[in-house]
Amino acid sequence: MATMVLTVAGGLIGGPLGAAIGAIAGNAIDHAIFKPKGREGPRLSDLKLQTSSYGTQLPKLFGTMRVAGSVIWATDLIEHRNRESGGKGQASTTTYSYTASLAVALSARPILGVGRIWADGQLLRGAAGDFKARTGFRLHLGGEDQAADPLIVAAEGAGQAPAHRGIAYAVFEDLELGPWGNRIPSLSFEVEADAAPIAAGDIAVALGAVAASDPTVALAGFAAQGTSLAAVAEALAETAGGWFGEGPALRCGTGDALTVDDPGMGGGGRGNRAIAAATSVPGTLTLSHYDPARDYQIGVQRAGRAGTGLRETRIELPAAIDAGTARTLAEAALLRADTERTRRSVSLGWDALAVQPGARVRIAGAPGLWRVDGWKLEAMTVTLDCVALAPEMAAIPANSGRVLAAADTMIGQTLVHAFELPPIDDAASRVPRLAVAAAGSAGGWRGAALLLTTDDGAAWRAIGGTRGVAVLGTVVRAPGPAPATIEDRRNDVEVELAHAAMQLDDADTAALDSGANLTMLGDELIQFATAQSLGGRRWRLTGLWRGRRGTERAIASQAPGDRFVLLDADTLALVDLPASALGSTARVLAEGAGDASAAAAAEARIDGISLLPLAPVHLTARPLPDDGVQLRWVRRSRTDWAWRDGTDVAAEPDGECYRLSVIPEAGSGWSVDLRAAEATLSAAVCAEPLMIELRQIGAAGPSPAATLTLPLAGEDA
Repeated sequence: MATMVLTVAGGLIGGPLGAAIGAIAGNAIDHAIFKPKGREGPRLSDLKLQTSSYGTQLPKLFGTMRVAGSVIWATDLIEHRNRESGGKGQASTTTYSYTASLAVALSARPILGVGRIWADGQLLRGAAGDFKARTGFRLHLGGEDQAADPLIVAAEGAGQAPAHRGIAYAVFEDLELGPWGNRIPSLSFEVEADAAPIAAGDIAVALGAVAASDPTVALAGFAAQGTSLAAVAEALAETAGGWFGEGPALRCGTGDALTVDDPGMGGGGRGNRAIAAATSVPGTLTLSHYDPARDYQIGVQRAGRAGTGLRETRIELPAAIDAGTARTLAEAALLRADTERTRRSVSLGWDALAVQPGARVRIAGAPGLWRVDGWKLEAMTVTLDCVALAPEMAAIPANSGRVLAAADTMIGQTLVHAFELPPIDDAASRVPRLAVAAAGSAGGWRGAALLLTTDDGAAWRAIGGTRGVAVLGTVVRAPGPAPATIEDRRNDVEVELAHAAMQLDDADTAALDSGANLTMLGDELIQFATAQSLGGRRWRLTGLWRGRRGTERAIASQAPGDRFVLLDADTLALVDLPASALGSTARVLAEGAGDASAAAAAEARIDGISLLPLAPVHLTARPLPDDGVQLRWVRRSRTDWAWRDGTDVAAEPDGECYRLSVIPEAGSGWSVDLRAAEATLSAAVCAEPLMIELRQIGAAGPSPAATLTLPLAGEDA
């Protein structure tokens, strides 16, 4: 819904208020306070603590909200040594543990208290106020008279420690880090800023965005944070389904209205009424919000309507509301979009100057209520541009869906890989195909919603969700070069999986021949016969089959940190892309239950390996008696990989077609299309060194080139 902010200063001046509210949704629950150190072991050599950056926005909290906060002070890690005797004749054992102290700002306005606290998705503090790990804890509520924290004063010195008056913050003293691999976990807090849910309009008034507000929807929680106060006000207005009027005031719903006459109604009023096409309204509206029943994780409610609208609209609502309220708001937003297709202009005398933009009006002879969206005065005539107002929406019950309450098992952050996938099921592809594999950094991860763009982010579209939990990780040690025609027994691969619960299995020759252990390693498809656990998350793979399914050009192209994805039909989400996506970069965002701070991202170059033909092989040149050369080659098919003696690969649906390019060392080259797997070059053509490039032509385009350099005529080819 487009919302207008109209102000009156001497005369009436109307203007749009538009501001993105992405920062509000982007800095929501479970914001990562620290990036993991990535170093775990019996003892840490680097005890420096990475703190958050200056300039991080601090929200003003209303109601009850789950927030991550911002670190405003911290110590380095503190090492604790414990020496235990091994008994008579046994060596003693020294163990190390680590703690840290830190202060986390929660709200830029006073709060009432803090409930649960999560650390890496696990409960650090329960609903009863009990801590699951040893720590000292103090909460400063944000009063204007609060004193500096004594721990910060002791560390920084008297007079050097700010009291942070007006800012609510929490202090952890010697937080035990062992449960999180001796690193600071990502912390989030259930903050109670007000004793009860608070109306969206009351929040706007409290922030000074408006002077007054009509009754609006009550929010369980809201974090006022954005690029500007105007952006926050716009978010609140969108939440309430309201608009701005004189005062300024937030108007909402179908309250008191002024009745105005419409002289044009006598003739049916058709000349001053306009109705936009039904296709201008989305067919589906998706509303995401923070659901208290889901531990304030993102919930999604959808509303749909019958008709010709095919568009899908998504509203990112930066508020905590229950599923029923979210469903009601989604249905109401879709109803408003449909109702506001109807507009009417009313021409009145100059005495109608008192009718302000943003006012509710009744038009004599016309049903329903209208909102004055525009106003102009010309030739002593006041023209009001009015938009139809939707009726009030009754509350609609809804279910939050399956609730994954915080337990001992971490969900972890979503890890996602996207890549163009050659056909692996011997079924021909008619369009480019993208594969998406995802998992979590911990065993509790189950899935994520996916968004895709192929136009550098100009337009994103939802492509459903991930499919199962993939076994994936990163390359620790890459393999060297090897032929794709025999088993590679010289190289091995070392990989690190996403978490320790992931496992890899061996496969015998028969299983490999049936496609077992097919893996995307960087851009090369490989198979492996043996998987040896090295402890923790690391594995060594041997007995490699390289360059599978036509990916031999990627052999030895890997580097440490490249992707490792075990291909399984049950865990791969396959997305068919338009033919126009060839040559573009596909970008994927994956947002799971533990990714409130930022969605996981991946990208893949769409070069056509899922669609274009394979390069021919065995390109050879045989000298002819007349000093010409006969070229021969062997065709390959992306959909026929079985080895059958005496049988050629399956025929191409449109027949064989090749493009032979002859490039002399000097002068211009030329190309010719052929229908058979052979060609003859005359002696005149072969009189100088040549570069031969041969491509198979398919319906979607040419394959990569097979190349051959020809010597001068008379020399061995």
